[in-house]
Amino acid sequence: MIREMQIRNYSEKTIRSYIASISKLTQFFNQPVEEITINQFKDFLHHRIIVDKVSVSFVNQSISAFKIIQQDVLQRDWESIKIKRPRRERRLPVVLSVGEVASMINATKNLKHRTMIMLAYSTGMRRNEIKLIKPGHIDSERMQVRVVHGKGKKDRFTILSPKALELLRFYYQLHKPSTFLFEPTKRKDTTLSGTTLNNIVKQAAKRAGIKKDISFHTLRHSFATHMLENGINIRIIQQFLGHTSIKTTSIYLHIARIDPSMVRSPLDDMDI
Repeated sequence: MIREMQIRNYSEKTIRSYIASISKLTQFFNQPVEEITINQFKDFLHHRIIVDKVSVSFVNQSISAFKIIQQDVLQRDWESIKIKRPRRERRLPVVLSVGEVASMINATKNLKHRTMIMLAYSTGMRRNEIKLIKPGHIDSERMQVRVVHGKGKKDRFTILSPKALELLRFYYQLHKPSTFLFEPTKRKDTTLSGTTLNNIVKQAAKRAGIKKDISFHTLRHSFATHMLENGINIRIIQQFLGHTSIKTTSIYLHIARIDPSMVRSPLDDMDI
């Protein structure tokens, strides 16, 4: 199974997650995976959903892992046994106002943390992308940031704010990071953990008096929403965020507050 996933160039994180899913399945029945039937697998999913209250993401992950075993490892016909995936709950993400983001930045006195928050909000980058960003990914000539190996191992470019660049230069001169842009103070050449990044954002929100239940990803949601409210085309926002499908980006249409007075009718551009 590992070989099949490596051939497909799956990330190490995905491989670990799929292996863990199959391990839970075999432990549940105390049988090797090749002996587990489709009905048994459905019983396993039912138990995990009803008893263990697992997320839709876990269920989909389990189905994907089981599909690799059935179709690619055991060479069985998956189409005839295809298992339907559960519907995802369409929850609207928590979004900060422009004023709340400014309050968070102003309340953060630690230079590294302040720079990180400004960069995350101004680029719309994911937590893991900020974690792995290197100084060489900042392109000040073209005013853009190169996102290397984003979700799905896809590279892309996003915008670089002049204000963020100014702070980045000051931060770089003071901290002189060696490999990654944001490194632990006592452990150079390593990255901060995802939990640490989340805590930095949560503490900034707390200092700013923000009561919303936010995470690092909230900065990304806020970036996309504010861009949309500023009249930026949703296709451009899709590219900045690295979404494969416009459907993923369209969720921000339900959040953004568009001022009708800012919208121009196509009739006004006609020479009549």
